[in-house]
Amino acid sequence: MALTLIESAKLALGRDEVLKATVMELYAKSSDILMTMPFEDIAGNALAFNREKTLPNIGFRGVNEGYTEGTGEVENITEALAIAGGDIDVDKFLVDTGGAGQRASQEGMKIKALSLSLTKEVLKGDVTTTPKGFDGLQVRCTGDQLIANSTAASGAALSLTKLDELIDAVEDPTNLIMNKAMRRKLSQAARTSTVGGYITYDLDAFGRRVTKYNDLPILIADKDNTNTDILPFTEAAASGSSVTTSIYCVSFAENGVMGLQNQEMQVRDLGEQESKPVYRTRVEWYITLAILRPRASARLRYIQNATATA
Repeated sequence: MALTLIESAKLALGRDEVLKATVMELYAKSSDILMTMPFEDIAGNALAFNREKTLPNIGFRGVNEGYTEGTGEVENITEALAIAGGDIDVDKFLVDTGGAGQRASQEGMKIKALSLSLTKEVLKGDVTTTPKGFDGLQVRCTGDQLIANSTAASGAALSLTKLDELIDAVEDPTNLIMNKAMRRKLSQAARTSTVGGYITYDLDAFGRRVTKYNDLPILIADKDNTNTDILPFTEAAASGSSVTTSIYCVSFAENGVMGLQNQEMQVRDLGEQESKPVYRTRVEWYITLAILRPRASARLRYIQNATATA
């Protein structure tokens, strides 16, 4: 059974497990995407599975006639785990003079950085440039699952018609992913009688307000661990000019888009180090991204930073 980080944290027991639960919650709180995406445990260091590619032929026959034989086609997919994590070192001097809260504060910042880094990997990961990571949604959304918001060379303002087309391209969609500017433009469109758009609001697991478009919660891809926008308006348009961004639609589910892991996130308090007077905490996670159905995700690209249109 696939669990989100929040649900996994609830199952933690014991002192070390309490530390792990705290880290899981900090990961989730730092990232809308990691909070929502389910994770499935697998054995070994990779998962191989057959994914539907084309359905078999179906036809009609006359009396005393046979059917034309036809079989479906599948493609074999292998998703290898990547090793993500980091060490958190806090000088013994800071703990001795400032109290245990100094260590907790530094751990919180490190965990937030790791969370934001993994969030960017889920969207922008590319093993051709980062071989030790994994491919994200930008690389994986191809063919019919890659939709142009506009045929103009430099893109255009978001079209709500195209946004609806993006949603229709995904089977059992659960979420939209975009930057904050695009969320504002959707809210603005809903207040404009000539544009429209069905916007509602809900609360997430931490009591924060979540904007919904056509009942799909909007997940925000904001800044990465270097304080750089994850989905900026610097993606290349058809002309090659870097003036557009993308919106993603996903089906976060056990048979859709999900994270794979070999055991849950590991959090170990390694204590004071011999090599230097620091207390070390190690966070490590064997994870990757998997898309189990061909139409579990789609990308709408070529969106300019402009007022949305109908």
